[in-house]
Amino acid sequence: MNAAAPRQQHGFSILELLVATAIFLVICGAMFELLELSQKKYSSETQLTGAFQEARLAIDQIVRDFDVSGYPAVSLFSSVPADSSKYAISPVAWDPTYPIFPQCQIGATCTTPGDYDLIIETDLGSGVNWIRYQLVGTTLYRSIVPKATGVDPDTATSSAAARVPFLTNVMNNAPTVQPAQFAEIAAAYPSMFPGAVSQPIFRYSCDTSAGPQFCDLAGSSGVPANIRDVDITLIVMTRQLDLQTQRPKLVELTARGHRVNPSH
Repeated sequence: MNAAAPRQQHGFSILELLVATAIFLVICGAMFELLELSQKKYSSETQLTGAFQEARLAIDQIVRDFDVSGYPAVSLFSSVPADSSKYAISPVAWDPTYPIFPQCQIGATCTTPGDYDLIIETDLGSGVNWIRYQLVGTTLYRSIVPKATGVDPDTATSSAAARVPFLTNVMNNAPTVQPAQFAEIAAAYPSMFPGAVSQPIFRYSCDTSAGPQFCDLAGSSGVPANIRDVDITLIVMTRQLDLQTQRPKLVELTARGHRVNPSH
């Protein structure tokens, strides 16, 4: 009886293993490259969303503050209080000459209200306050101080103790505060910076005999007491450059505040 012939065993050759390993490494490399690209994309979108949310919250707060400006007006009292801090002289405080009349001319003699500076005068429930929004560099500050008789609102709201950072990386005045980077920003976002010039945060509309007009075009009616609306534009840059393009990413939000207190 003959013994069965041993079975011949087949395996992978060294060449086959090398080819398979090379293909596996190529696939892994492509996968990791896609994963890295996805992570960069996610990080960039997260930053952009964060900048948008911060700007949205900021612009909503400014609108809310302006909407209730000018309360309580002196006309709401049966007799004028001796203490002028008990009422709002005007929806918007001004500088210079506050509270002396005639008021300064918006866009001409006013320091505030201005393109990047707004002081609102209103009662938030705890007495009349001055609420100031002021752009310094790329940081928009917010100040809240109680109104005081005989005190200049510009001085009262300018102290370091009163000023609180409200929104960072505000680029409306980028041509002035970041001229080296602005050329790149203007080229990437020409619609945000028409003419490659700074863009105001605040643009005011005043009541005139001919109807609402932009205050800087309203002549003698363009004074703080006549401000009815304020158009707000915030251009905000993400904290870090885009990881894919290594360029700045910006968002722009606009809103309008409308004074609802008819007593002024």
